[in-house]
Amino acid sequence: MSRIAIIGAGITGVTTAYALARRGFNVTVYERHRYAAMETSFANGGQLSVSNAEVWNHTATVLKGLRWMLTRDAPLLLNPSPSWHKYSWMGEFLRQIPNYRVNTIETVRLALAAREHLFSIAEREDIQFDLERRGILHIYAHRKDYDAAARVNVLLREGGLDRYAVGANEIGLIEPALQGQFYGGFFTPSDSTGDIHKFTRGLADACVRRGVEFRYDTSIDSIKQGGDGHFTIDATNAGARNVDVFQQIVVCAGVGSRAFGAMLGDRVNVYPVKGYSITVCLDDEQSRRAAPWVSLLDDKAKIVTSRLGVDRFRVAGTAEINGFSRDIRADRVTPLVEWTRRLFPEVSTARVIPWAGLRPMLPRMLPRVGRGKRPGVFYNTGHGHLGWTLSAATAESLAQAIET
Repeated sequence: MSRIAIIGAGITGVTTAYALARRGFNVTVYERHRYAAMETSFANGGQLSVSNAEVWNHTATVLKGLRWMLTRDAPLLLNPSPSWHKYSWMGEFLRQIPNYRVNTIETVRLALAAREHLFSIAEREDIQFDLERRGILHIYAHRKDYDAAARVNVLLREGGLDRYAVGANEIGLIEPALQGQFYGGFFTPSDSTGDIHKFTRGLADACVRRGVEFRYDTSIDSIKQGGDGHFTIDATNAGARNVDVFQQIVVCAGVGSRAFGAMLGDRVNVYPVKGYSITVCLDDEQSRRAAPWVSLLDDKAKIVTSRLGVDRFRVAGTAEINGFSRDIRADRVTPLVEWTRRLFPEVSTARVIPWAGLRPMLPRMLPRVGRGKRPGVFYNTGHGHLGWTLSAATAESLAQAIET
């Protein structure tokens, strides 16, 4: 079998390495961090959410974004400072609005396939990652928002998702810890949650057992293709230069995929869309009892939750279009804390760990999976806010493409 280099050890890179290793390929993974899953795969919202498969290319979403531009704590924040990358990406994003329906349905079908792959991987390799298979509940305080969600639900069901409407009284039965007044909601019993970081690190260990080599703390300086079609990767680790040759390359580099694509002759218009999360440490018994176990999505606030074991409660959300900044801004974290205090008043927020990550988004909101222009170049990147949800399926698809 040929030697394959994978660039990136986040959730997509590691699932791709695993899919290829199972097929007998000789796989080497390059990662600039010391461990796997240290960027976008570190502390996301935790949802394995087919029910969140709606793409964002919709006129209503764009209008909301325009209204929120001058509000610092809004769910979507755009830094209007000029940038060709930013505005070219936004232009392509807007041109995808006519494809909203088709792309949403395609995303649902991909997410459903991914779910089965991920569960089988976890069982096969005995990966423990705080999995909770209690479903995801979408909540709406007002009828107008609920009615809009009902229209989305038609598309989700068309894609094959079993998701049903619930009334205000049923919301309290599904998740008794939730406080507040709601008009209604939608519940997806088959959705689940888990710790993406634990899963990815556990799968990386499984990859090593299957012969995958991980080169951590390694920065790639250049990639060149020779006349024989092979690729030479020039990389640096701890100041030492390392040069190696591979027959094929797979780019799974998240927000770095655009730069690597340029090295390899491809335009991969990934843009970093920042998201925030807080991990609420449930240090006392009252907080542990008062925190929900069912995963939630507050569609108006664009906030999701996951219960990660007995003593952690993850609250995540917001989208910030602000380049490659990974700064954790207090004015973006505060709404997550306040939301937690309002809907779960008995949960202590005395110890909260904030985090920010950059979602790798392509304009059409679907990942790029498959071949590049040059023979031997492949991509599995651009999963946006659904990397955790889609990765197991796209890895299988990519591995099949390479195998054939």
